[in-house]
Amino acid sequence: MHRADTNRPRPPAARQATLREHNLALVARAVFEAGGPCSRADVASATGLTRATVSTLVEQLLGARIIAELPPLAPQRAGRPAVPLVPAARTVVGLGLEVNVDYLGCRVLDLAGAVVAEHVEPDDLHDCDPSVVLGRLGRLARALVAHVEEDGMTVAGATLALPGLVDVRSARLEVAPNLGWSRLDPLPLLGLDTGGDARTLAVTVANEAKLAALAQSARGPDSDDRPRADVPDTYLYVSGDVGIGSAIVVDRRIFHGRHGWAGEIGHVVVDPSGPRCRCGATGCLEQYAGKDALLRGAGLAPGDATSDLLAALEAGETAALTCLRRAGTALGSALADYVNLVDIDTVLLGGIYPPLLPYLRAPVEAELRSRVLAAPWAALHVDAAPVDHHAALTGGAREVLRGVVEHPTRWVEG
Repeated sequence: MHRADTNRPRPPAARQATLREHNLALVARAVFEAGGPCSRADVASATGLTRATVSTLVEQLLGARIIAELPPLAPQRAGRPAVPLVPAARTVVGLGLEVNVDYLGCRVLDLAGAVVAEHVEPDDLHDCDPSVVLGRLGRLARALVAHVEEDGMTVAGATLALPGLVDVRSARLEVAPNLGWSRLDPLPLLGLDTGGDARTLAVTVANEAKLAALAQSARGPDSDDRPRADVPDTYLYVSGDVGIGSAIVVDRRIFHGRHGWAGEIGHVVVDPSGPRCRCGATGCLEQYAGKDALLRGAGLAPGDATSDLLAALEAGETAALTCLRRAGTALGSALADYVNLVDIDTVLLGGIYPPLLPYLRAPVEAELRSRVLAAPWAALHVDAAPVDHHAALTGGAREVLRGVVEHPTRWVEG
């Protein structure tokens, strides 16, 4: 053996506890990814673990209220009836929080995917005071947490969604142009971050479009979040509101980029000589396809709802129709750049876009056909996102619960 080989660092030997943690997560994921009730034998087959090992780990997950048992099935042959396993309902829950330009929101989801509580307050939050707004959101969150805890549920943590550049490594908001916020540490202002105190709540922060993107492939029984065969594991999600955000989901995981800033499609330039954006540049996509731009182009007031714009379109008003064609062309141009760069074939449009898609689709698809180099050989699909009702709240709560499923040991030992 060469001397260099003897000095080379070696991976640590697997400890029994490490192996148990791995297997516990393996069993939990098997139950959650089954797509329906599954038996212990099904879990053993999916994981490659022995039935005895699976039975031991299942009992621990049942005790931690991460999974639950359904009534036994009628036996198809001689022997003990199979007992179906499912994600537990109304036990361990995750909390999604969001500040957006026109609302504050909190949503609580359980491990089965159901919304068990929520509170959304419409408001105009352009150029607002972050300490006031985040303090207010923190109070709403505490009230919601108290409500679900009274019903016997345990809140595993929270994720705060913000419409701007979030450094995921430091939990710092660098800039949110439409809120007028910059260089901000948002979590202390909520008054929820734990620092390890069991009486408070652990909170992380992420970009709202990325969390909304994750909600699209989530699985759960409620109507907003049911499994959908037409949502692939890899797609581009675009969230349209006053600002326009996006996220690339690869194998149901977000591609964050170096700092977590990937996906700022709203500030892709579609016309260098175009109008000035709140970010300081000119000709950004938001100035053509953002909510304020659409309302303004249709001759509506800034505070009007998407439903007002839709009514103008359905009435055939020329200004509204012209504005949507212009927006669709700009959006299609930006999406074509995205597709050429990252080679993705499914685009899901969320936020304000799903009801407007009948008016956006033709110009969007025309731009994709003319600008995407691979368009003649690879079909591109542009569809409405299946979860479009405050999707970032769902995605934030699910991120918390994903941590429970992938790292269940502390719940078992707690």
